[in-house]
Amino acid sequence: MITSLSPEIENSIPPAYRWSGTASSVEAAEFCRKLATSHYENFLVATAFCPKPLRPHFYSVYAYCRISDDLGDEIGDTQVSLALLDWWEAELDAMVAGSPGHPVFVALQSTVQEFGIPAQPFRDLLTAFRQDQRTPRYQTFDELLGYCKNSANPVGRLVLYLGGYSDDTRQALSDYTCTALQLANFWQDVTRDILKGRIYIPLDDMARFGVVENDIQGRRFTPQFAQLMKYEVDRTRDLFTKGEPLLKMVDRRLQLDLQMFTAGGVEVLRRIEAQGYDVLTARPSIPKSRQLTMLAKRLVRL
Repeated sequence: MITSLSPEIENSIPPAYRWSGTASSVEAAEFCRKLATSHYENFLVATAFCPKPLRPHFYSVYAYCRISDDLGDEIGDTQVSLALLDWWEAELDAMVAGSPGHPVFVALQSTVQEFGIPAQPFRDLLTAFRQDQRTPRYQTFDELLGYCKNSANPVGRLVLYLGGYSDDTRQALSDYTCTALQLANFWQDVTRDILKGRIYIPLDDMARFGVVENDIQGRRFTPQFAQLMKYEVDRTRDLFTKGEPLLKMVDRRLQLDLQMFTAGGVEVLRRIEAQGYDVLTARPSIPKSRQLTMLAKRLVRL
């Protein structure tokens, strides 16, 4: 029984994420490994090439991010999601206080201690997932960047910590790349997000180009929408460019990871362009064959 939750809320936790009592370090490591390796993500594709001793730490960070995201996005009830995110942060607080119980936090405790990772990036992610429950629209691009600061940038900073980097210069460059990745995902998933009641395209930009919400709701692709999406794609590419110097400021073990993240995001933008910026009638995606080609090219460069 999770005493901090009512039975109704506790029963809303996805079964795969439930745990009773305090996990041992062995149980915790295996829990995170299974969770990480059972999901196909670019994050995990990259970690397949990281040194073996680092993988458990990537798994624990990934497990935290995965569960946090799912508690916010996969529950289907705003109030329940908010309650579960509060519970998850209470588990984080317990870890910070030195008494973790859930296997993710038992594993994560070793990671944060070994790499000197502060709690703030983990808290920032929860702030973003709560924001998703409360803020389905963004008036300006600056407001959207504020969301990305919490939803995307902490992940890049956590990866840098695992690579042994904690300086402000590298973290700022990582922020450019992570924000660009988040934006590329938004432009790729306009139709998926609208099914969740969310539009991440800034309302000011929509008004500027003469696009109304009904166009997106009805998946009506217009010349005005094409112009709007071109505008968003172009400035997202600029952010990727601003983050590129980071690639020369990390060691070889992280270069492949960062190159794959960046190349994947840029490829999404290229595919949006290739279909005339029409993301309303067809979602741009990267076939697995293309992903393998991109990976092979970067391996050769290393």
